[in-house]
Amino acid sequence: MTELIAVAIITILAVISPGADFVMITRTSYLYGRRAGIVAAFGIASGILVHAAYTILGIGILIAHSPNILLAIKIAGAAYLLYIGYKTMTSKMEMNVDINSSKNTPLISFRMGFLTNVLNPKSTLFVVSTFTQIISPSTDIRLQIGYGIFMSLMHLIWFMGVAVFFSHHKLRATMLEKQTILNRIIGIILMGLGVSLGVIPIAN
Repeated sequence: MTELIAVAIITILAVISPGADFVMITRTSYLYGRRAGIVAAFGIASGILVHAAYTILGIGILIAHSPNILLAIKIAGAAYLLYIGYKTMTSKMEMNVDINSSKNTPLISFRMGFLTNVLNPKSTLFVVSTFTQIISPSTDIRLQIGYGIFMSLMHLIWFMGVAVFFSHHKLRATMLEKQTILNRIIGIILMGLGVSLGVIPIAN
């Protein structure tokens, strides 16, 4: 029971902590609508499942203790955030968006959420450290899988909520009126996260 409570608390704190996932969902929801934001949330939740899967298989320990692998993940994640941030910040055209529809395909929305999470080394270390430091190696494998699913579901529920909030028609309409400024702000934040991801050491 103590293990379960610890996993639940750590997961909830990790989920609600603002980061690249939050910014990506905000961007997707206000630009492309509720459905796109919710699909992106599924992408993020799927990314957590990937982290949990390779950690349960024991690969997570190898990643956590391999500087070269972690460096590759950091570089890939930083490059992706820098790219998306730059594209958002330098967008010259304002979108004429029907607030009742989405211009983004489900595949694009899912991919953006998935890549944002799966390429984030902080998500990697969150899952790996939880499994290695909180969850006992003797814990039944079915329970470990349950923990991974729980982590994924908490991310899904939280980011679906974020998507619903930022895609509310009144808020979205207001944000779309200011989209040039918002795109620059969100782009700068994403690029800043990319830079910090690439240069700040990640503690083991």
